[in-house]
Amino acid sequence: MFEFGEDKPKEECGVFGIYAPDQEVARLTYYGLYALQHRGQESAGIAVSNGRGINVHKGMGLVSEVFSDRIVDSLKGKMAIGHVRYSTTGSSLLANAQPLVVHYQKGMMALAHNGNLTNASDLREELGKNGAVFQTTVDSEVIINLITRYRRDSLEDALVKTMMDLRGAYALVILAEDKLFGIRDPLGVRPLCIGSLGGRYCLASESCALDTIGAEFVRDVEPGEIIIIDEEGLHSRRGLMITKQASCAFEYIYFARPDSTMDQLNIAESRRQMGIELARECPIDADLVIAVPDSGTASALGYATALGIPFGEGLIKNRYVGRTFIQPTQAMREVAVRLKLNANASVLKDKRVVMIDDSIVRGTTSSKLVEMVKNAGAKEVHFLISSPPVAYPCFYGIDTAEREKLIANKLDVEGIRKYVGADSLHYISEEGLLRALGTESVCLACFNGSYPIPVSNLNRGKKNFESQNIF
Repeated sequence: MFEFGEDKPKEECGVFGIYAPDQEVARLTYYGLYALQHRGQESAGIAVSNGRGINVHKGMGLVSEVFSDRIVDSLKGKMAIGHVRYSTTGSSLLANAQPLVVHYQKGMMALAHNGNLTNASDLREELGKNGAVFQTTVDSEVIINLITRYRRDSLEDALVKTMMDLRGAYALVILAEDKLFGIRDPLGVRPLCIGSLGGRYCLASESCALDTIGAEFVRDVEPGEIIIIDEEGLHSRRGLMITKQASCAFEYIYFARPDSTMDQLNIAESRRQMGIELARECPIDADLVIAVPDSGTASALGYATALGIPFGEGLIKNRYVGRTFIQPTQAMREVAVRLKLNANASVLKDKRVVMIDDSIVRGTTSSKLVEMVKNAGAKEVHFLISSPPVAYPCFYGIDTAEREKLIANKLDVEGIRKYVGADSLHYISEEGLLRALGTESVCLACFNGSYPIPVSNLNRGKKNFESQNIF
């Protein structure tokens, strides 16, 4: 019997930045991070510049735990950046929390990063040989060391040279003493967008953060683009030319909030279209369609509408459960599943049920959900998944675990069906997913192993470097 852990990949990080001398930038950043809390619940931080120096506060925990009104009020300045983070267990340290702040010959700089570098170990070794000293185990520190090494003339030129050295996925917000920068990797794997607030500008991982502070969405940062925001407004510079775009498909499937829009695609509508595609690929004669909330809800509604089957709340989510608890025993892990989700027996009893979820990564939680729905009285449970099977690890900022721990790497669809205990199991096809998104400019590496950014054989085996955002 395979021992798989939780089904869901861990969240990525979220970044936010704002230049607004006439606003309370720290408080606006706090609200922006609050809107991005789903992208990281382990640490949070805000760095503020007053034009002469940079002040930072960061800590372990949720945004509301790290910041009080007193702390937010103490962070005075004309521009700020913020970060929420999830890390692997070994790198859950305050030293690794962001933004990172450095003093160097030209002054001070702060950086917040969402993504993962595939050549971080090589760069770290090279920098170390040239005298660089590292205070953290995160690859973001490699980036800030490269910038300071190249910082002889303009900071913009240093950023371009740094981008030439980086391999992997990154969305960066960088705070200098008088400017705010936003950078997106040349394939656009990780998201970053621009907002406008009272004639000033801000940057965020998702547009929902812009909505929260009352900013107007301007556009997405283009892949390979450097955004410069200063007293004169917003400027753009081409960092690296792009040959193709490969935005992370999992942003649309699972990570992003449904009220966000990324690269002209609305998340909720994209998920609804995934449900419609599932209905085309796998129509089932059923009495009820239910979702595994929340990321499966829009797909379930799309499926139910397409086939004219009633949609019901068969699984109820506890909205007050935040970060995952430490579960030392299998019995406690099962309690944790029930704590987050509970079956609504009055809706499920004697029904042939289609249950739709966004993904199965390892399988254990899925099996508990199927069992829960059947124990609540469902006659049949047909399990539909709005992503293809996750059979390969991600090296670009998502922790899908090592390949041998992925259930789709061990078992075929029929084997997974038996493992989770469903009466039938269907994953959306890659073609169906692309039809739902209406674009082929997405990264599907975790489904088919076709990595758009080269990954070394060492990385393909086992990660030997603690990235700041390996899920």
